[in-house]
Amino acid sequence: QVQLVESGGGLVQAGGSLRLSCVASGRGFSINRMDWYREAPGKQRELVASITSGGSTNYADSVKGRFTISRENAKNTVYLQMDSLKPEDTAVYYCNTRRWYGDFWGQGTQVTVSS
Repeated sequence: QVQLVESGGGLVQAGGSLRLSCVASGRGFSINRMDWYREAPGKQRELVASITSGGSTNYADSVKGRFTISRENAKNTVYLQMDSLKPEDTAVYYCNTRRWYGDFWGQGTQVTVSS
């Protein structure tokens, strides 16, 4: 089993920054891709950013140039640095990873950006 625990959300003004963290327990962190998703009220959950075991990254068009995903394998942690935040970034942010035996999610952390 894998457990994921997110932290770092909060209330920030537009143009501000937040850094989210996701700590994973269980085996295999370093060899698996890690994803950040978000879900805004009334909208479907969407993929925001991904990072492979080798460090390759991918971003949704809406966050390119503003968000940065990174990982620290020694700490079983993945980060999402969010800069130049906009009100439309308001959502619950979730950490996700997959194994052959399951799809694992954290409990989510709320990010609210005020205008």
